[in-house]
Amino acid sequence: MSPRTIPGRRPARRLPAALATATAGALVAGLAAIPAHAESAAGDPVGTVARTVGSAHFEPGPCPRTADPIPDLARARCGTLTVPERRSRTKDSKDSKGTGGTGSTGDTRDLKDQRGRTITLAVAIMPAESSRPAPDPIVWFAGGPGDDAVSEIPLALAGNLNRDRDVIFMSQRGTYSADPELTCPDIDEFNARALGLVSNAPSTGRLHVRATRVCRDRVDATGAARGTYNDIESSADYDALRRTLGIRQWNVFGISYGTHLALNYMRLHPKGIRSVGIDGVLPPSIAGGAVTWKAAREGFDGLFKACEEQTDCNTRYPDLKATFLRLVRELEADPITTTVTVPVHPEPVKVVLDGGTLVNWLTSATHVASGVPRSIDELAHGNPQRIAEQLAGGKYSPQAIGRVAHGLVYGVFCSQWTPYESRADIIRGGRRAFPSFPRSMLANAPQLAWLHDDCRAWDIPAAPRSVRDVTRSDIPTLTLSGGFDAQTAPSNGAYAARTLSRATTVTVPYVAHVVFADSQCAQTITTSFFDRPTAPDTACLAGLQPPQFDLAP
Repeated sequence: MSPRTIPGRRPARRLPAALATATAGALVAGLAAIPAHAESAAGDPVGTVARTVGSAHFEPGPCPRTADPIPDLARARCGTLTVPERRSRTKDSKDSKGTGGTGSTGDTRDLKDQRGRTITLAVAIMPAESSRPAPDPIVWFAGGPGDDAVSEIPLALAGNLNRDRDVIFMSQRGTYSADPELTCPDIDEFNARALGLVSNAPSTGRLHVRATRVCRDRVDATGAARGTYNDIESSADYDALRRTLGIRQWNVFGISYGTHLALNYMRLHPKGIRSVGIDGVLPPSIAGGAVTWKAAREGFDGLFKACEEQTDCNTRYPDLKATFLRLVRELEADPITTTVTVPVHPEPVKVVLDGGTLVNWLTSATHVASGVPRSIDELAHGNPQRIAEQLAGGKYSPQAIGRVAHGLVYGVFCSQWTPYESRADIIRGGRRAFPSFPRSMLANAPQLAWLHDDCRAWDIPAAPRSVRDVTRSDIPTLTLSGGFDAQTAPSNGAYAARTLSRATTVTVPYVAHVVFADSQCAQTITTSFFDRPTAPDTACLAGLQPPQFDLAP
């Protein structure tokens, strides 16, 4: 059936930053002068000495280019890590548990000839604010897959993560400040234009795969080996970083996809890890479409329950959950089309609102939960503008174009996820989470549309089945989840902790994906964990209050 059309009603408000990029934080300016810093095993400030260990080389140097200005980089110690693109060609391709920590000084002149093609990863070390910092720094694992860790420096500093420790950021292979950079703006631009298409139509799927093929050709033109951009190689990169920086022991903090990488890193390279914090947990053993459907259900239910438990919200928006589920079914059968104007795009934007698009909207809109009941109510009364504006503002935001390394995205999805989860598995997961949704929606989990079709086009080998192994460890671990998290299920933290014998599991209520970004309580818990990894301070949880939902006249 052709989508219904509703004319645009008003210009858009600026999209909240959390919808444009869930991990964006305000820039921190005017900080104090450079304090003391952690030292390497040799006594030098970490990141100030060139060092080669095996096939990896760290070289101090200028700070990397960033998509947006990051004033605090002026205080950072920066450099690059050069590593083999494909370690199977090197002598140290296996886990380096038995290697030494300091290595020898040297340069990269002969690495490429001796070891095959190399890649370069940008490194930035933000110094601790304390005049007496702890000797064990924190290394930051970015979200995504495909986000650039260096771009997340403002988020880490806004949460005071560097209060007592240096924090190390390295661009994961393929990301924005790495070389090669495997971003694909064509995919981002298609995703924006796709707002004007019926999301689950086969014709949309064909266009989606065509954009993926363009990205594949772009990546191939760089000479990159598509099959080497995955957790196995990235984990080895981080192990090489620790060793070339001369760090005997460090802590790991990963957000979103960074939790997926952190759990694999713990399993593959446990040497030198003091503690691990993971926020917005995605265990590699279950990652894929089915658990994404589960996450959507848990996050949505958390938000709907919070409204139901507030008298004013429940009175103004009764049966909010039932209304949303009904709208999804109705819009999937009979989509509506509207146009909106957003500040970041000069022309009116066409938005087709169907069931799949509505689910994708709410998956992100849990970050601005206070406005969700009103937006759903307006849609139920024939006004889709508020939702359409948020969708268009997010997809056309400058932060949504040319930032994500799709070469890494598909490297992870197509070697680690789709080989071990069938389309039928995803459909079954969708049916378990949302029994009333039409089958036409269920193969495309939220924010993972056309995954199997894209991976056939990407055409890389499956990673070893062990990449789906559960991580078993006695490393002290903090699992953080948000009660409104519709992207990685709140229950995932407890799932991962089952095989982590020294884990502390925390769910922060009323907060969406990546609680460290939005909750001062989560930030307090995190910093206290790195001080006392077996006894973090969780007292702040008792005082948390639900959001005050917007009430329409």
